[in-house]
Amino acid sequence: MLDEQAKKTMLRKIPHGLYVCGVKDGDEVNGFTASWVMQASFQPPLVVNCVKNDSGSHAMIKSSQVFALSVLEEGQKSMAQTFFKPQRRVGNKFEEVEFYLGETGCPIITDSLGYVECRVVGAVEHGDHTVFVGEVIAAGVHREGNPLLLESTGWQYGG
Repeated sequence: MLDEQAKKTMLRKIPHGLYVCGVKDGDEVNGFTASWVMQASFQPPLVVNCVKNDSGSHAMIKSSQVFALSVLEEGQKSMAQTFFKPQRRVGNKFEEVEFYLGETGCPIITDSLGYVECRVVGAVEHGDHTVFVGEVIAAGVHREGNPLLLESTGWQYGG
């Protein structure tokens, strides 16, 4: 029998970074705070990005087959918070955030540690999130620093 509290406690102990995932569909751009992200392969370079199925960004990734991950720096909790709420409720999340469009056309946060841009090469649709597998096709470093970790924010996303 599954002990629900033990499951929740242990799943929340899995460490996660916080990223802004930039997406596009045609000329429309959006971004959301992502935490279920990891490297999945060296050759070719692959990352896994898990995206909530009922989000607008999910539909944009499915349509465009690209996404960009801007790595946030410790101390950028407010930036992560800006991108946490759904676009349909808060409008243009990039209105007061400096960004540029990468090679994929996805938005990249200028004030981040750096980024990777990915082309979707696979997807697994089970549960309430889709696991998008992206091949890294572009990357850049903006500056050195330590990444923002979910545990440092006091937030919990998982379990």
